[in-house]
Amino acid sequence: QVQLVESGGGSVQAGGSLRLSCTASGYTSSSYCMGWFRQAPGKEREGVAVIYPGGGRQYYVDSVKGRFTISQDNAKNTLYLRMNSLKPEDTAMYYCAAAFSRVCAIAPLNADYFGYWGQGTQVTVSS
Repeated sequence: QVQLVESGGGSVQAGGSLRLSCTASGYTSSSYCMGWFRQAPGKEREGVAVIYPGGGRQYYVDSVKGRFTISQDNAKNTLYLRMNSLKPEDTAMYYCAAAFSRVCAIAPLNADYFGYWGQGTQVTVSS
């Protein structure tokens, strides 16, 4: 059974940093398109970053480019999202998700194509 468990959320001041983790079980995450999504109250779920199978390529939404880094540790079957220079508008529930490998190429930030989801971890950035 595929399971994704996020951790690492919290409350920080603007300009601070956090690292989110997502531990996968039931499958090998390096063979899938893995992504981070977020959803703020009253807003639609937004794709933040994805990493291609094997980790050789990443894709980011424009609003986080240069500030966020997605990575994975294959030995630990764990996905990470390093978030620097956090802004109040980054406040949201952050979700880890997995999809079949080709999703990274055809619809990398489209939540509808991701079939496996974690429970989410809250990130709150105060000004």
